[in-house]
Amino acid sequence: MKGCWAKYAITGTLLALLAGCSSKPTDRGQQYIDGKLEQPLGLVNQPNAKGRPVNGKDFSDQVGQIRSASPGLYNNQNSTYGAIESWLLAGGDTRQLRQFGLDAFQMEGTDNYGNVQFTGYYTPVIEARYSRQGEFQYPLYRMPPRGKGRKLPSRAEIYSGALDERYVVGYSNSLIDNFMMDVQGSGYVDFGDGRPLMFFGYGGKNGHGYHSIGKTLIDRGEVKREDMSMQAIRKWADEHSAWEVRELLETNPSFVFFKPETFAPVRGASAVPLVAKASVAADRSLIPPGTALLAEVPLLDNNGKFTGKYEMRIMVALDVGGAIKGQHFDIYQGIGPDAGHTAGFFNHYGRVWVLRSAPGTGLFTSNQNGNNGAMLTRVSQ
Repeated sequence: MKGCWAKYAITGTLLALLAGCSSKPTDRGQQYIDGKLEQPLGLVNQPNAKGRPVNGKDFSDQVGQIRSASPGLYNNQNSTYGAIESWLLAGGDTRQLRQFGLDAFQMEGTDNYGNVQFTGYYTPVIEARYSRQGEFQYPLYRMPPRGKGRKLPSRAEIYSGALDERYVVGYSNSLIDNFMMDVQGSGYVDFGDGRPLMFFGYGGKNGHGYHSIGKTLIDRGEVKREDMSMQAIRKWADEHSAWEVRELLETNPSFVFFKPETFAPVRGASAVPLVAKASVAADRSLIPPGTALLAEVPLLDNNGKFTGKYEMRIMVALDVGGAIKGQHFDIYQGIGPDAGHTAGFFNHYGRVWVLRSAPGTGLFTSNQNGNNGAMLTRVSQ
């Protein structure tokens, strides 16, 4: 899921195919001030960046969650986390990283000029009831048993009633809301009975291939490529009939099942509760879980347009995603509609430096794994 244990498909999945640079555009926050970079992760003396991180407390909270939920992961990174927190307490000046024993490795970006892709994901909140009634007609399912050598039904087959009602865990009032929670991989459900929201964690998927409905709308000429966003998809759904919405959704045969949990926080694939805008999903072949990142993130206006400004953030890689490959991060935006508004627009670029402690005379280098992957390893001198 995006959230608990395995992130299935994300808001960024709908947008990842839309990324790309030509003639060095800057409308999505692309920068070209560092020249061509030759390594996926290159050691630099200090980041070529102005400003100080704006989310020091959130980073400390996220580290606290790692310490509590995953002591092993915390112990692997505690020297780095400690050095970063000391640096933040001293003001977080990027020119002083080395004074706190921190090395910075700049990511080469999707274009080898440092432009790292950012998308966003969030945890939706939807309304549902325990039984089918009134407007609440759209089932949410838990994972059914998978027969040996048998595929589970496709989305279209599930919409047509291929699954037994005993696997239904609730009925929502919106098929598009169900789909959005499917895409995010988890969500909170309000059953309207006065009880606390129930967390629907990722419970598995049907094994069919994922197809982006955003790409379908672009290919059909119904939404312009440059206008594609979660908001554009919702607007399209609002302007079309229930059957047209269903037909569009059925072009994606993949389907996510949920696991209801009471009083559960949103967790990433590392089983650590996520702090909004202090955690990201990353490609594990390049960025190991628990890795600390210094990111220069583009700021968007309320319409999702790049403002020309950036802010520095310290974040931790704690989640994964099928569409998150290479020089691309999916930033967790939080819970509810405001977080969804931001996440739905994000398909922009900024710069990222991996931070690692550098005690003694050791040196971090980048072991390349093909053209798109690398793992940070310590080499003794």
